[in-house]
Amino acid sequence: MSKQVTPSKPIRSLDDAINHCQRLGMRLSRQRRFILELLWQAQEHLSAREIYDRLNRQGKEIGHTSVYQNLEALSAQGIIECIERSDGRLYGNISDSHSHVNCLDTQQILDIHVELPEELLQQIEEQTGVRITDYRINFYGYRQPEIAPMEV
Repeated sequence: MSKQVTPSKPIRSLDDAINHCQRLGMRLSRQRRFILELLWQAQEHLSAREIYDRLNRQGKEIGHTSVYQNLEALSAQGIIECIERSDGRLYGNISDSHSHVNCLDTQQILDIHVELPEELLQQIEEQTGVRITDYRINFYGYRQPEIAPMEV
């Protein structure tokens, strides 16, 4: 697998993703644009198969190979996120550093930005002898049941 190139500024929108592709000199084919549009529209992590199925249901004909090749190219350049899981890869639209909440009963992965206190980072550095430059945290849990408000 190729080395990921981190974009100079975070990609926060579909336009940012398209502009980053153009800055890198990546050809912005119709299929590549379809994939980017879908990921920004869906706002969730999808497998290559789900991307293929959704695009074809929308009438945007695209082949399996084209989906896989474009996902590989986009994730290798740091334009989209690729999460390796035991049951396959999932792709999302947020490519900069962030954390995930993994819902165990829905299998959904939620993106969140967490900032740890500086004191905690210093403690970790002291314990390990490693200077922390970036971090990602994975949280796991179950959906909380809706709690009815108490009557007064």
